[in-house]
Amino acid sequence: MRLIRCLIVALFPGLALGAAPPVPGAMAPDFVLRDGAGQERRLADWRGRWLVLYFYPRDDTPGCTTEARNFRDSPERFKALRAEIVGVSLDDRASHLAFAEKHRLPFLLLSDAGGEVARRYGALSDFGVIRFAKRHTFLIDPEGRVAKAYLKVDAAAHAAELLADLQGLAASGEGAGR
Repeated sequence: MRLIRCLIVALFPGLALGAAPPVPGAMAPDFVLRDGAGQERRLADWRGRWLVLYFYPRDDTPGCTTEARNFRDSPERFKALRAEIVGVSLDDRASHLAFAEKHRLPFLLLSDAGGEVARRYGALSDFGVIRFAKRHTFLIDPEGRVAKAYLKVDAAAHAAELLADLQGLAASGEGAGR
């Protein structure tokens, strides 16, 4: 058994280094990432508002496009709930710009080319030479705490699921500290 574990770690070193996703109630891991225009964005930029921080595998792939378009098609509903959407993948800024332009995405896409932020959120699949973000989403409250973690995401239904959860949280007064 020990030999098998050593072999797995040797062949897939990233598997041994992944962090567990933050749990609801915990402070969301801080980050500094660049958007498509090269501007640095920090978690603190969204204090006072709900943040839908969604990790996705690759720009312009079928599931990622479906998920992004569903977010794109509901901007007024998210804004009415004081929520902003931010996507994160390991793609570079140029790829994000092309993806956002092609699909008219009205929200930020951040480049985590090194995978460090995805790793801190437990959203990194790292098989050595092949790395990508897992399809995970974290709903972060206005105080910077994880309100919900979505680790099994249905790309087609996710935007509606998040809107329903945000409405429920707003109705209960959670995260209304500001």
